[in-house]
Amino acid sequence: MRCRFIRNWLGGVAMALLSTVAPQTAKAYQVDCAILLCLAGGWPASAECAHASAVFIRRITPWPIEPPLQIWRCPMGVSERAPLQSTVLKIWEASNQAGQSRAQVILAQVVEGGADIDISGLEFDFVRSIRVWDVRHYSHRERGRDDDCSESYNMRLGTYGTQGEFGWQRTTPAAAPQWVLPSRRCSSSSWRRGVGVEWEDHEGNHGYEWVAY
Repeated sequence: MRCRFIRNWLGGVAMALLSTVAPQTAKAYQVDCAILLCLAGGWPASAECAHASAVFIRRITPWPIEPPLQIWRCPMGVSERAPLQSTVLKIWEASNQAGQSRAQVILAQVVEGGADIDISGLEFDFVRSIRVWDVRHYSHRERGRDDDCSESYNMRLGTYGTQGEFGWQRTTPAAAPQWVLPSRRCSSSSWRRGVGVEWEDHEGNHGYEWVAY
């Protein structure tokens, strides 16, 4: 019940975010604020979260491969805070919940933090749970005159740091989950190319998406 409430709350905040900010300002950051909130809430059912999810996946679809959440596009300046804060307060009052939920902490950090928001706390672990698997080439098959099995690959992993900075590093098949490399057996069918993204919402529920190319 609590999880359902938080998901509904986040969906409402995402819609409020998109509807209360001036259009010329919203273009710069509203999608990433919606991604932040909708991801935290487990992608609640709404038109806004459906659009946020589509952008999230489109960014990892080649080419180019971009960070799916660009949190640096979300922070707001002082002039934009008032209308959003007013809407958020109304949502909080309507919730009749004592204390702050994680969702409230998340939004408060985004609204209050400006360009230098601090997302090092546990309530933002869902941001650091995002991982992008870029499998440019993987195969495991017989090669050479003696038909010896040979595993070849070109893979990298994109992750988020403490403050939401995104970076790439080389990785290996052994580190990849099964949904990235379904089979590592030595056979002609052990071939893979594509990009995948995985995440957890703030309740720890796991999700992923794979885009072959």
